[in-house]
Amino acid sequence: MSTEKSQPRSTWLSRKGATITALVGWIPLSQGLAIRRFLYSKILGKLGKSVYIEPGAEFLNTPAIAIGNGVKILRGVRLDSQGQNSQICIGNNVQFAYGIGVKVSRDNCRIEIGDRTSIGPYTVIHGPGNISIGKDCLIAAHCGIYASNHQFADGDRKIRDQGLSRKGIVIEDDCWIGHSVSILDGVTVGQGSVIGAGAVVTKDIPPYSIAVGVPARVISQRRSNDPVEELKEALAQAPQS
Repeated sequence: MSTEKSQPRSTWLSRKGATITALVGWIPLSQGLAIRRFLYSKILGKLGKSVYIEPGAEFLNTPAIAIGNGVKILRGVRLDSQGQNSQICIGNNVQFAYGIGVKVSRDNCRIEIGDRTSIGPYTVIHGPGNISIGKDCLIAAHCGIYASNHQFADGDRKIRDQGLSRKGIVIEDDCWIGHSVSILDGVTVGQGSVIGAGAVVTKDIPPYSIAVGVPARVISQRRSNDPVEELKEALAQAPQS
């Protein structure tokens, strides 16, 4: 999916989007839904059919945001695509619970969320590195997906002055990311994997793995012969550090 309105985006367009969001974002009930849908279709890079946007959702730098069909966006969601030639692309039938933040903060970056993926409350998905989340993923509440790291090798300089590295993050199709999981820059979570609650993922996870802990480690494979109930018990009892 790509945005359909031209780039680079002007300061005027960005301010226009922020102004419209502020003016119509809190209009309640069906009238507000219809007004928001009409106006957002004029400022977003793409707005698909049958999109539901609750009052209090916020879109910044709107020409670089593309939203597919059947997407549901609840109160407090904030989509912000900063930088030249950067994009946020949302597939069809994606569901955003309340309070989610999705932000691209550098030039030439892209965050893409695949069809039918569901994201839980207060999760943060943040560049500046590229982030690709596949189709049919389940991401629970309070997760953090951060595609950058601070450089800190020079002990004579402040960390904030040493810049960022950005390798990017890939979460492949059909993954389940548990409550309060952190996924760090440079990681690929393989297709069909399950990440237990509270895990910190610092290295690649092979496809169809079950991983838990800090740092996350693989404890089983979904395609093994382990009984399902034993796998659930292992997820529940796994130490978090």
